[in-house]
Amino acid sequence: MRSFDSLSEREILALAISLEEEDARIFDDFAEGLKDSYPAQSQQFAQLRLSEDTHRHRLLDLYRKRFGEHVPLIRREDVRGFVRRRPVWLVRPLGLNAVRKAAEVMELETKGFYEAAARRTTDVGMRQLLGDLAEEERHHAHAAERMAQSSLSEEESAQQQRLFILQVIQPALAGLMDGSVSTLAPLFAAAFATHNSLDTFRVGLAASLGAGISMGFAEALSDDGNLTGRGHPWARGGICGLMTTLGGIGHSLPYLISNYRAATWIAVCVVAIELGLIAWIRRRFMDTPWSTAVIQVVLGGALVFLVGILIGCS
Repeated sequence: MRSFDSLSEREILALAISLEEEDARIFDDFAEGLKDSYPAQSQQFAQLRLSEDTHRHRLLDLYRKRFGEHVPLIRREDVRGFVRRRPVWLVRPLGLNAVRKAAEVMELETKGFYEAAARRTTDVGMRQLLGDLAEEERHHAHAAERMAQSSLSEEESAQQQRLFILQVIQPALAGLMDGSVSTLAPLFAAAFATHNSLDTFRVGLAASLGAGISMGFAEALSDDGNLTGRGHPWARGGICGLMTTLGGIGHSLPYLISNYRAATWIAVCVVAIELGLIAWIRRRFMDTPWSTAVIQVVLGGALVFLVGILIGCS
């Protein structure tokens, strides 16, 4: 890597051209990635992209006058001192907050570069252009900051809510339901068969972790999210697996109490709370009527609970 101080004026201009080209393409990716979910925000990034194109043309005109037609390839990664960027523009679907923050950092970094470059050059025309671009990038940074603070339109807010439900609530709810219900049978079967709290806790812990791993991989491998917009598969899988494990461990923890009868009563109360929470989530986020949510969740949980007791007492 080269130090910035070692660059000639020709190389500084070439680097500036490269920066504007890269930033324009990134803003174009932002605009394209946000087009369906956040159309108003997408238009703002499209405008930033046009501004970066204008900067590039002005830099190319100056370079052509001073140094001719050939522009050496110098990129930000070839020069020490630039911020290493996380490629948020490659992730689909794009996260609006991450995009806004990335845009603000990009503009501030480019402004700093132009200010430092203007101090290095002795050519009046080049110094003036770099100073003007630094000022314009400062305005862009302020625009990106205002963009980060601006509220979403009603349509965009509704779309953001839908994405949250699709990418977070649905996998979390699927995991919580599976963990809370599927582990009931082995846990209470072990409790009534062994009358031993510690052995029952081990069974519950194993069932919870096993179900969490299984559900996590099943969710992650079911859909890559490209067509459905359900988000990154491993993020969904992680959410689903974690909530599955928590759903099972919740009613396994009471069996750390040595008295298995007291532990069982506490576990039953925990199960009732878990099933009530699942019904509330279905009502709150899935618009499921209370009666339907309660019947579906409680009936299923009760049947699995009875299966565990019957097997444990047999």
